[in-house]
Amino acid sequence: MTVALSEEHHGNKKAARQSAAINFRRVLALALTAILLTVIPLWLLFLSSPVQPRDYPPARSIEDKNGGHEGEDVAVVVPVLEPVPVPVVREKKCDVFKGKWVYHPDAPTYYTNETCYAISDQQNCMKFGRPDMEFLKWRWEPDGCELPPFDAAEFMEMARGKSIAFVGDSLGRNHMQSLLCLLSSVDQPEDISLRYSTDYNFKRWYFPSHNLTLATFWAPFLVRTTDVGGSGQTLNGILSLHLDEPHPAWSSEIGAFHHVIVSASQWFFRQLVYYQNGRLLGCSACGRANVTEVSRFWAYRTAVRTTLNAIMGMKNREGGITFMRTFSPAHFEDGDWTDGGSCTRTRPFKTDEKKLEGYDLEFYLAQVEEFLEAERKAREEGMKIRLLDTTRAMLLRPDGHPNRQCNWPKSNVGRADCVHWCLPGPIDTWNELLFHVMKSEKGVKFTQRKLQKVRN
Repeated sequence: MTVALSEEHHGNKKAARQSAAINFRRVLALALTAILLTVIPLWLLFLSSPVQPRDYPPARSIEDKNGGHEGEDVAVVVPVLEPVPVPVVREKKCDVFKGKWVYHPDAPTYYTNETCYAISDQQNCMKFGRPDMEFLKWRWEPDGCELPPFDAAEFMEMARGKSIAFVGDSLGRNHMQSLLCLLSSVDQPEDISLRYSTDYNFKRWYFPSHNLTLATFWAPFLVRTTDVGGSGQTLNGILSLHLDEPHPAWSSEIGAFHHVIVSASQWFFRQLVYYQNGRLLGCSACGRANVTEVSRFWAYRTAVRTTLNAIMGMKNREGGITFMRTFSPAHFEDGDWTDGGSCTRTRPFKTDEKKLEGYDLEFYLAQVEEFLEAERKAREEGMKIRLLDTTRAMLLRPDGHPNRQCNWPKSNVGRADCVHWCLPGPIDTWNELLFHVMKSEKGVKFTQRKLQKVRN
């Protein structure tokens, strides 16, 4: 009986060992399978990686001593991959405001004076006999990337149900007319200006199919302006600028607009007297013996600061973007606006032929520096302000002005216009840039670096 029990006991022990061995092999097989399933994708990634094999660490062997039969060690060789930096492909940074004009002989125009009836006679170069059309065949190409063409249908969808205001001088109206013509290929605008003003300088257009409104608010100094006698703003004589008061012509209306594009500068060459907090500060070229001479660039900077602060202080413009469009250089040669100057060139400057300097540079720096300060405040308050830096591109386009191919009011008959821009013409690039910035909302990322380069 004892023997029988002993045999049964030893039989069970043997069976247990066999079962354990079988279980171990199963576990080992599962472990190896898991390792291979992990290693193979890594090796496939390695084979497809741009990293060269010599840069990749060698496999190393390790021993697993936990398996096998009693008293046996089993060595398993597996590749062990050391952690290495993974190559990261970063999106190439591109400053669309830095580049050159490239000739495209077959480039089509977005519109003509026949397809867009909203072009004013002052910028209608085709209508008034400009003899060459070559100025329409140059396209702005940023360094190292591409500026997509203007897509009127996509712009309309982005701006559906919104309103865009242009605040500043007549170049702002010039800019709006370009956008008006570009969008007319998608939706015909209605001139609704007379519902709001009989003044030609205050225009409004409405696109009914997209519920989009464009408007211009003429305020060439941005701040409240009167003549020296204290009455309204006049076109002649010495003007008084109240540098800490935004002009009511736009400041009382702008809160209802989603997007606001600010631009002004050319009028600051006039004889001007400056006030702040109701007190006389000084003047620029006013010729008064007892009045302190003040830099027109300082006055302009102060007016820009007042304007941006006023717009950014309008909290009801939720989701709206404020754009600061930079200085648009004039290209008079052999004189100026009032003494016979003209602009007869028929092709752009090359990038190394024209340098941003003098008063062009001073106005540009004032705008960019005030923009940077406003942008810092806007970030803190969750608002959006973007720079539309058109200065570099337009500095190179002496061929894009009406010159004498325009119909001026009687007061300017015989004068060449080397300030405004032909429609169609290089100014359409402003709206290509506007379209790009509105899509990407990355219009600030190069500003700080670029300003430093300009100063150096």
